[in-house]
Amino acid sequence: MLSKDHLTPEALLQAFGDIATAGNEFVSSSQLVNATGSSRSTVKRMLSRLASAGKVEVTSRGRATRYRLLTSDATVVPQPTATATPTSAISTDEGPRWSAASLQLRQQLTRPVAARTPVTYHREFVDNYKPNDTFLLSPELADELVALGHLPGRLPAGTYARKVLEQLLIDLSWSSSRLEGNRYTLMDTERLFKSGAAATDSDAIMLLNHKAAIEFIVEAVPLQGLNTRLVRNVHAILMHDLLVDAASLGTMRTQVVNVSGSTYIPCQVPAVLEEMFERIILKAQQIKNPLEASFFLWVNLAYLQAFEDGNKRVSRIAANIPLMLYNQAPLSFLDVDREDYALAMMGVYEACDVSMAVDLFEWTYRRSQTKYQAAAGALDAPDPFRVKYREALSEAVGTVVRRRQPMAEAIVSLELPAEDMPRFQELLAQELNILADFNCARYRLGMKETQAWIDEGRPVR
Repeated sequence: MLSKDHLTPEALLQAFGDIATAGNEFVSSSQLVNATGSSRSTVKRMLSRLASAGKVEVTSRGRATRYRLLTSDATVVPQPTATATPTSAISTDEGPRWSAASLQLRQQLTRPVAARTPVTYHREFVDNYKPNDTFLLSPELADELVALGHLPGRLPAGTYARKVLEQLLIDLSWSSSRLEGNRYTLMDTERLFKSGAAATDSDAIMLLNHKAAIEFIVEAVPLQGLNTRLVRNVHAILMHDLLVDAASLGTMRTQVVNVSGSTYIPCQVPAVLEEMFERIILKAQQIKNPLEASFFLWVNLAYLQAFEDGNKRVSRIAANIPLMLYNQAPLSFLDVDREDYALAMMGVYEACDVSMAVDLFEWTYRRSQTKYQAAAGALDAPDPFRVKYREALSEAVGTVVRRRQPMAEAIVSLELPAEDMPRFQELLAQELNILADFNCARYRLGMKETQAWIDEGRPVR
């Protein structure tokens, strides 16, 4: 295998040809990564160059991008034999299923910056959008994603997010930070959050700020809904101690900003930024489909670049606000490739074209939905330990309350396995602490005898 630092176009084409000769007409980037030993970003970057040079055709099969090798006279490699692995059998977990429009946009965006036309902000992208009349996602896709990600039942806003909050804090904080170049691993992030340690570097600050911003919207959104002040506060939390001027937190920028690697020149007029920011929030409030509202916020807040820095971070957190309001599975952007994300955003910046953004959004939301639906279901399942010791717990509570027997003696009399005693003791203490005359019947206790025990100060020794 080649070193990651020494991959050449010739070596990649050779690996490509070897795979194609083995009967695979359409090749995934993962196959090429495995064949060359190079990083996925290096392989994809070189594939883009080869596609621009007419040596590789980019196409889509299943739910992932596929590449087909072209010969020097632009005829395709011979068709695979009947024993070849069908493309439908190839894993589709590696990335979005790019539409023809997305592939065309990608080719346009991977041309050198000097070959692309400079553009500025087009307010018509928002002005011409009529909530519930015009759409960025197709209505069919938006409805399908709503059906997939909705938490059943008539529950208070934010219920879903609170159910999976612990996992969401890690996933979304890490994924969003990684897209900004953060060097922490997922495991490092989890350790940072669990340790409660103070931040010692800018990467840790970025992660802890994400955690605080997510906790903020989980608490604030059910009470406040979506509004401009809430989104401004999201920016203030995300960029706390990361901006030189604290006065820039949550405020419309007055400084000129540029987007590296793009021909997009954001609007530089503060009054227009303020107007369009408020208009984006107002229109998002009116969108009935929460997935359409989420997508609308995500692309438009990033496109406007209303803040001095952190706009994409704000857009990713804000995209979750409509989902929380309607108890949809949250969106964590897990496993999103940085290059794919950058190109999807540039499609909006340079062409007001959401083709790549739609494909990326659909793919990452489906992945988020699958993960958090499973997590929510696991939380709803009965605790196996409680089920196992249901009768023992009832007996111990009765012994403490009726006989005034010390809790330790009540546990010993049950003759539980030694390894289960610490957790059982903790569970018993919790139950005795919340015991009241209005919930005592589950332990076959009378209301008067329970209240008498409470009046004595809940004796457990």
